[in-house]
Amino acid sequence: MVAQLGAIDTVVVNAGVLRMGSISTMSEVDLDLLLDVNVRGVYLAIQAAVAQMRDGGRVITIGSNTAERTGNPEGTVYAMTKAAVASMVKGLALDLAPRRITVNNIQPGPTYTDMTSAMAEQLESIVPLGRIGEPSEIGELASYIASEKAGYMTGASLTIDGGFIL
Repeated sequence: MVAQLGAIDTVVVNAGVLRMGSISTMSEVDLDLLLDVNVRGVYLAIQAAVAQMRDGGRVITIGSNTAERTGNPEGTVYAMTKAAVASMVKGLALDLAPRRITVNNIQPGPTYTDMTSAMAEQLESIVPLGRIGEPSEIGELASYIASEKAGYMTGASLTIDGGFIL
């Protein structure tokens, strides 16, 4: 495909699964799944994309505000994987800086998705702005990060969550 379309300009890595469980109830299978998708999968997707990316390109990951605030006693492992992505972004920003490839992470909070639809009303009541986010708001931030206007920003994790982690 790269031969037909040319080098990659921007990649957005939006991989994630959610499993909940305490230290005494989280199964090893669920632990492996969370690590495989949320950390290893993100890294491998970036690795594959960067091999085909033009210098000056953009890497954008979609993490979670749980990297900053776990928010749920049974969300420890999920939060750990999202914190790993935030840390990964910083390291990769340094690794890729010589190629002028920026690497940034968006950390959404409660957003209308398949993962949150059952909890929407409950979440709205605890977000300071009184609502949960729209996917288009996350997309607009990604669009900005992919633009030349954000060319000097790298290694950043930007939280967009209506004040949830404050």
